[in-house]
Amino acid sequence: MSAATRSARSDSPTTTASCPDRGQDRAGRAIARPAYTPPMDDTTPAALAAGKYVLITSYRRNGTPVATPVWVVRDGEALGVWTAADSWKVKRIRNRADVLVGPCDMRGNPTGEQVPGRAEVADPATTDHYRRLIARKYGLLGRLTLLGSRVRRGKDGTVGLRVTLTS
Repeated sequence: MSAATRSARSDSPTTTASCPDRGQDRAGRAIARPAYTPPMDDTTPAALAAGKYVLITSYRRNGTPVATPVWVVRDGEALGVWTAADSWKVKRIRNRADVLVGPCDMRGNPTGEQVPGRAEVADPATTDHYRRLIARKYGLLGRLTLLGSRVRRGKDGTVGLRVTLTS
């Protein structure tokens, strides 16, 4: 067999594809399989807080939903979010407390199911608590973001949002 033929065969997906239904690859070698783990319910506060981002969908006065990806921390049976005090999401939540919350990536693309919840603007002590939790969870990036926000807006320029799931 020539080198060109061997190269063409090694690039072919049929010669290197595995056969998962038999537990071995095409050459007959056994494939190591991880143990089965049932899918995790990613709509619990613990699962949502374990992720890096959640998608909070709040509603305008006319009922139009607006989704925003935010950092999240766990606050007992609730979720804590930190944001600018004059942001539109805070204004929408002050007008209408019901929200949808679900896992997402940093661009706001949903990665799981959204569940209903209620959000409220937190008091200054709770907001400080959320800042400490964010600094701990997000490390250097979290600390730098908090510092930049404090320099730009001052300590009163940001608020915490406490989100409790209603489902």
